[in-house]
Amino acid sequence: MNNSLKDLISESFDHIGKARESHQARMGVREYGVVRSVSTGIAMVEGLPGVRFEELVEFDGGMQGIAFNVDRNEIGVVLLSGYENLRAGTQVWRTGRVMDIPVGNELIGRVIDPTGRPLDHRGHIGSGKRLPVERPAPPIMDRAPVSQPLQTGLKVIDALIPVGRGQRELILGDRQTGKTAIALDAILNQADSGVICVYCAVGQRSSAVARAIAVLREKGAMDYSVVVVAEGNDPPGLSYIAPYAATSIAEHFMENGRDVLIVYDDLTHHARAYRELSLLLRRPPGREAYPGDIFYLHSRLLERSTHLSDARGGGSLTALPIIETEAQNISAFIPTNLISITDGQIFLSPNLFELGVLPAVDVGRSVSRVGGKAQLNGYRSVTGSLKLAYAQFEELESFARFGARLDQETLAVIEHGKRIRSCLKQSENRPLPALSQLTVLLALSHGLLDSVPVENIPDCEDSLIAAAKDIPAGLVQRFYNSENLTDEDRNIILDLCRRTIESLDVQSGS
Repeated sequence: MNNSLKDLISESFDHIGKARESHQARMGVREYGVVRSVSTGIAMVEGLPGVRFEELVEFDGGMQGIAFNVDRNEIGVVLLSGYENLRAGTQVWRTGRVMDIPVGNELIGRVIDPTGRPLDHRGHIGSGKRLPVERPAPPIMDRAPVSQPLQTGLKVIDALIPVGRGQRELILGDRQTGKTAIALDAILNQADSGVICVYCAVGQRSSAVARAIAVLREKGAMDYSVVVVAEGNDPPGLSYIAPYAATSIAEHFMENGRDVLIVYDDLTHHARAYRELSLLLRRPPGREAYPGDIFYLHSRLLERSTHLSDARGGGSLTALPIIETEAQNISAFIPTNLISITDGQIFLSPNLFELGVLPAVDVGRSVSRVGGKAQLNGYRSVTGSLKLAYAQFEELESFARFGARLDQETLAVIEHGKRIRSCLKQSENRPLPALSQLTVLLALSHGLLDSVPVENIPDCEDSLIAAAKDIPAGLVQRFYNSENLTDEDRNIILDLCRRTIESLDVQSGS
């Protein structure tokens, strides 16, 4: 053995000796329990005498769960990952903390699960800050009135059922009526508004989630969005915490003065996951087998959406929760709960969907209780007459189906209503700027489109949208500053619309 190797061995032993001398054994007590039984998504645990409600526990092997039932003799633990390898007799340890999730700018553009694990194969998320998934809602004194609009880019919503920043607007309807499409259009329309978007998919099929993410990527919306996913085949515990985790991510931006839009897609699956966990944990069932605290489940979630006062930074969190109805029954348990919690609802009709009226928003059964106060003033000159004319049209249309003999005035109302319905149609993933919407709606409300055949309305609308780019800059600025448009301003837009429509007539006649 040469001298250099002897020196290396001697130096290594010196380091080991110094480390042994400097080491101080630390004695401590750490509670552990033992798994007694495992069921679908839950585990019953014996031991852990000091565990607290909703404390995070860890099983041998790294699996985690939340202490959900804290009884004298056993603990009901909700599992947060696959439990195929979990067996009776496995040891469980306390962690001394609640479930939390990473937050911060590092999450923008990422797809994660409710525990913060990345699902987009882009590596670890290097966020140093974490927030609990369950947090108290801001107190009343820290809130401010809803004063700014959140433009969705959809004419029927921005004009007739407006949403304000800090509002909670429910989207409900039967399956396959376009609920997710409306929410995605609202996200796409925030490209130039500075609004951060959080899309939370709860219990959705993998194909539906992949399609939504593909739309966001294709349109560039992932540059300002975070996607939180709990798929339908994930444990019910993940579906349960997903909306709360997504809200904590959104709250971080709100508390830093940002405006945030969060979409819960959808809370029907969330309620079903909570019902499944509650029944497995043998909690007493109530109406429709839901536990008695099902109202509190969603109220404590949606109360976190608000507009903060200037003293708290002035940020806002706007919520668009989605729920699914059955056979248009909005008086079922979960829909009535959420209607009472939220500040309005957008109801999607399957009848309109079958007629090809997309988005299939039933204006008569939809309402916004707050957004009208935050709506841009330019809309107010057209929305009142438009909503009344559309309501009259829907009422008279049913009589016209029976072949009743109608007078000329009634026929004019019906023809005008057909053009309103045609103008309120809008292609998916094509949100419109507010000024383009106003141009079309002004031409519509002043009867400029009544002479245009219904089948030519889409082409005429496209021409009006293109012509809106020629509106003077001063008028544009006043509109977006939510100033009242003068008669002169409206006449400028109407003259532009008349010239555009007349040029189309000349071209068609030539």
